[in-house]
Amino acid sequence: MKTAVTFLLTIYILKACTNTNSNAGTTTEIDTAAVRPGTTPALSKSEIATYYRVAESFYEKALDRPSFNGSFLVAKNGEIIYEKYKGFFDLKKKDSLTAHSAFHIASISKTFTGMAILRLWEQGKLQLNDDLSKFFPNFPYEGVTVKMLLNHRSGLPNYVHYLDKYNWDKKQYITNEGVLQTLYTYKPPLQFNIGKRFSYCNTNFALLALIIEKVSGVSYPKYVDSVFFKPLHMDDTYVFSINDTATAMPSYEYNGRKFPLEFLDLVYGDKNIYSTARDLLKWDQALYPTTGFFKTATLDSAYTPYSFERPGIKNYGLGWRMFCYPTGKKIIYHNGWWHGNNSVLTRLMQDHATIIVLGNKRNNNIYRVKPLFEAFSHYNGNEEMDQ
Repeated sequence: MKTAVTFLLTIYILKACTNTNSNAGTTTEIDTAAVRPGTTPALSKSEIATYYRVAESFYEKALDRPSFNGSFLVAKNGEIIYEKYKGFFDLKKKDSLTAHSAFHIASISKTFTGMAILRLWEQGKLQLNDDLSKFFPNFPYEGVTVKMLLNHRSGLPNYVHYLDKYNWDKKQYITNEGVLQTLYTYKPPLQFNIGKRFSYCNTNFALLALIIEKVSGVSYPKYVDSVFFKPLHMDDTYVFSINDTATAMPSYEYNGRKFPLEFLDLVYGDKNIYSTARDLLKWDQALYPTTGFFKTATLDSAYTPYSFERPGIKNYGLGWRMFCYPTGKKIIYHNGWWHGNNSVLTRLMQDHATIIVLGNKRNNNIYRVKPLFEAFSHYNGNEEMDQ
């Protein structure tokens, strides 16, 4: 595909609209008017051609090999510059991937959970410094706040790891409520004193999903669908449930071995959103201050670094990873990894550029997108992106 592809992003602020589902098909190109963040100008034909060549070269050198099974999208000023879909939805059925093929985006799901909490904060329905005992009576870890969950400074143990230590029956699926109950029942020790340092932990976002449910009065899947997916016309995006097992995209190991459903696979908030590259671009475009979808102060809080124990450019905001460069530039991103699913959502916000890579056959090359940053601006720093 050697033409620029753009799409219409219509934003309804604080109000859900009727969902218009798109039928999955084989078409991988559309040509509609683009709505860019704020007053960002449309690209000239020469700019499109330049960015296209760079993106194509990167794809051919870094991703276009037999091991890659997924989607790749590069956008500038809201316009899709380069877009590729390679491989199969199901390796056994050999059904080709399309623009409507929804991948498990793993921990990129945390960006939706984090922004959902911040929406409730905007509305005055909770405070970031609320103690978790406000939502979970007699919570066994005194002093943990909502904000500490968002920026991974809670010190809470990671359910993905501690359930093994307490001999959880792996024939029994655990849920978000189940994770909460194990904290009461097992009382696994903290990783460190509450608030002392950063440590990435899935428990934090599993609990945030429960807080969203308690405060909003609706399930987490229904909340993010009505507040984010429908208003932004993310028509191919959904939260996985066990009822989706037969239709959701499977994932695979390097050697093509299919991952079965396992006991951790029903917890959401930390993972379990399925989406497409185009839908994630709509999400990216909505999260610029000039769109009005969120207040500027809210986005500033989300994109502020909160952990400084270690030197370097890596940091974490409220549901977002980031590179904070000495030059003052900042890259906002989140990656994901669950079973054979690898995912990248990288936002070069000063350059209004977006890089998205999704795969369902385990492939660590998906995370090696940093060389593409230089196509848009000069960034310093040698740190690799966290998965």
